[in-house]
Amino acid sequence: MAGTGPACTRLAAVEQAFNSLPDRYLGVDPGFDTTYLIKLCDLGHTWEVRCTAHGARVRRGGTRREPDVTISTDSETWMKLRHGEFSGVEAFQRRRLSVRGNLDHAIAFEGMFRLPNGRPPLLHIYDVPVGRHHISTLTMGDGPDVLLLHGLGGTRASLLETAGALSSRYRVHAPDLPGFGSSSKPPLGAYNARWFADIIVGLMDELAIPKAHIVGNSMGGRVAIEIGLTRPERVGALGLLCPAVAWIKRGLHPIVRLLRPEFGLLPHNFRRSTVASQFWGIFHDRDVLDPAVGELMVDEFRRIYTSAGARYAFLASARNIYLEAPFGRNGFYPRLAGLEPPALFIWGQHDSVVPAAFSRRVRQWLPGAEQITMDDCGHVPQVECPEKTAELLMEFFARTGQAEHAPAAAPARRNAQAA
Repeated sequence: MAGTGPACTRLAAVEQAFNSLPDRYLGVDPGFDTTYLIKLCDLGHTWEVRCTAHGARVRRGGTRREPDVTISTDSETWMKLRHGEFSGVEAFQRRRLSVRGNLDHAIAFEGMFRLPNGRPPLLHIYDVPVGRHHISTLTMGDGPDVLLLHGLGGTRASLLETAGALSSRYRVHAPDLPGFGSSSKPPLGAYNARWFADIIVGLMDELAIPKAHIVGNSMGGRVAIEIGLTRPERVGALGLLCPAVAWIKRGLHPIVRLLRPEFGLLPHNFRRSTVASQFWGIFHDRDVLDPAVGELMVDEFRRIYTSAGARYAFLASARNIYLEAPFGRNGFYPRLAGLEPPALFIWGQHDSVVPAAFSRRVRQWLPGAEQITMDDCGHVPQVECPEKTAELLMEFFARTGQAEHAPAAAPARRNAQAA
């Protein structure tokens, strides 16, 4: 005799939601074959969902097939996701959902299925062709466009919380930069700021984005600055989170010049303990990050680094950041003085990678930029202080948007005062 209590009623609703997935399936690219194991811990049940170009297959209890992704949550959260009350990124941000395995495929799951009544999913991952490259891009939210650019060795996953927060007001695009994550990894790409900037502008063209606010962390911040320098008409405002500005003292310059990125084409990998040590070292207070999320990020780096193209991209990008000339005709700081879009620099007081002391150089060469130094923060403000970082960005974008739509006489007054 079937049960009739609340738990049985909830289980029946969940079962119906899972059984509807094949009919709501939007499909995937040829060659995609990923198995998801969904654990609803409060019900004590699991479901296996296998997604291929031929369709989506659902089994209660799973099979012996090793899952590529394991998603753990509760039945209430799962049903709210299925009904589109909030996105999986937001559930992850609120710690209502955890992931193990391929993080990129976990994020993509939600975008594979229509919501009830034929509504489109709240987010989608697109494989966007840009010239000879393919740029994997997460898009979510509605409103003015914002691009989020991750740092060296990272992926868009480092900006998921920022994407979730900004998507309440903006249409957010979080690409994996070429050479990283799920994007193309050309073995002989230039991997310097101008090369990245040109590809991101090409991505904006493909997505029909005439102008956007751009947020970048670390290396992504340097790329954002380059777009502002070379294509200022495409930038509303810049949110720069511990950007990789040019180093003044480069004692290892001769050695770094000799370390060719072509070595990355040779098979090798870093020990997990080494990657973990470097990863946790960028935080001032590692307790702000869920240890399970940290372990996921470490595993994600090692998984991606098995590719020769990813190794080359990592080494070439690191080398170009370190060797960029600070001064001279084409030096970084003299060029920075010509940056036109409004810029907000957010530094971490305890950043050991890009020290907050660089704010003095920025103030010297770009005195009109806004600068904020966060206490108790290391190199990744969007992870260590996610709510404050998102608040600062949204307030800054709102102010710059108002200035942009101000009466025509306003800029003339400001110019007169500056003169």
